[in-house]
Amino acid sequence: MQVPLLDINRQHAGIEKELKQVFADALSNSRFIKGPEMEALEKEFAEYSGTADAIGCASGTDALILALQAIGLKRDELVITVPFTFFATAGAIVRAGGIPAFIDILPDTFNMNPDLLAEWLNTNCAITSRGVVHRETRKRVAAIMPVHIFGQICNMDSINATASTWDLPVIEDAAQAAGAKWRNSRAGSMGTIGCFSFFPSKNLGALGDGGMLTTNSTELAERLRSLREHGGKGYLHSEVGTNSRLDAIQAGFLRVKLRKLEEWHAGRRANAERYRQAFADVDQVQTPVIDPRAWSIYNQYTLLAQNRDELLSFLRGKQIGCAVYYPLTLHLQKCFADLCYSKGDFKVSENCSGKVISLPVFGELTKEEQDEVIAAVKEFYQR
Repeated sequence: MQVPLLDINRQHAGIEKELKQVFADALSNSRFIKGPEMEALEKEFAEYSGTADAIGCASGTDALILALQAIGLKRDELVITVPFTFFATAGAIVRAGGIPAFIDILPDTFNMNPDLLAEWLNTNCAITSRGVVHRETRKRVAAIMPVHIFGQICNMDSINATASTWDLPVIEDAAQAAGAKWRNSRAGSMGTIGCFSFFPSKNLGALGDGGMLTTNSTELAERLRSLREHGGKGYLHSEVGTNSRLDAIQAGFLRVKLRKLEEWHAGRRANAERYRQAFADVDQVQTPVIDPRAWSIYNQYTLLAQNRDELLSFLRGKQIGCAVYYPLTLHLQKCFADLCYSKGDFKVSENCSGKVISLPVFGELTKEEQDEVIAAVKEFYQR
């Protein structure tokens, strides 16, 4: 049986009429940029996330760049993040003029190790009249950017406590975590700014690119709205921003999907639980470890697997969708060679990159399809 890693068409089948109506409405009223649909989505997403405001933009990458600009990142300042994540995390830091400063992840949840965050700051930095400064390079540290990887929120209690001690803003890279919770708080509501991606494969995906920023600061919300429109209002510009607006059609599509999001989360979580039970006796794989304080949305279902590459080939040979997120950590990417990191600098991240494999977990996955995936994984290791 062929099993896809993700089938967005199944998700759309139940809401096709509503999606087509959004498109028809946009054609009839010719409101394609901003307008009531985007304003309504911003209000609804803020309410859903538990924040005072939400600001639509063109992509998740743009959300990260805009957030860094809004908190005042200046050229060659450091932003602390992790090397085990999608490229956009570090790419956005560089595009905004900053320099990524990597620390390692936890070996079970794949999220930022909060103890290493505190240790890095205590060991390498000092608080000066310029703010937090890296002693050796004399570069200012501008922000902390934790990544809620695979739909599970980082330990925001510890990260925020460290950020408070050092008076650093926290930018949540929540691209994979719309709706995920830490205790009773949703992604994007615990840091200074939250950044979301609506890439079509996300749990809440547009029918194209799209992004969102969340914040509880009125001042930051106003600046973010200005920055996404060239840094001004109308033809008056106080700073240089960019063109990063979420168009009205995508906003309308996302409003339809947002109403179904909790139902889709429930489907993913049910599938994740079936996998957990099925693989309990497979010693060669480690199923996702979820912090008891977290509520994961399983944007991906990611195993740590022995003989990962062979398993990948075996599953693909059986036409079972699977993928590796991510095969090479950011500190070893060619484009970041000038940061002077080496293999072995972040051993946990490197180890995970060599073992992770993601299986189909989308909510519309049938029991028969999931049984096929489970049987194939077990067959591989029984060999």
